[in-house]
Amino acid sequence: MKTTITTIILSLLLIAASNALTNPKATTEIRDNTIESLIIGLNSENLGLRSSSAYMVGELQLSEAVIPLLRILHNEENEELRIAAALALYKIGSPIAINAVKQAIRFDDSKRVSKLCANFYSDYLKNKFNDEEINVDVSKTALK
Repeated sequence: MKTTITTIILSLLLIAASNALTNPKATTEIRDNTIESLIIGLNSENLGLRSSSAYMVGELQLSEAVIPLLRILHNEENEELRIAAALALYKIGSPIAINAVKQAIRFDDSKRVSKLCANFYSDYLKNKFNDEEINVDVSKTALK
């Protein structure tokens, strides 16, 4: 049963991704069932499905998925999945999402996750201010 559901969700993800690449209009219209499938994928027990769903949510910038991504970033034991969630939150770019990435710099137990969150946050600041000469030491900024 789990395998069937996982296969169906992965198929939906692949169809959504291929449609977005081949049809430019598809990128502006994201159907409710796609959003629902991705959120179900984020809450799955399957690590690969969760990671793939986090990636697609970030690519599609689905603000509806911020809460499940926050849950992954704060509670997941797997570093790679926390990194995928942080990257998706960075790509979504809402104030809540960016603040979660900033807080992960200080509070995540993994140095690797903290370092990558610092990179995401630094890139966000550079893009926000559109100034390539800004060299932000995010680790010091986030600690304040």
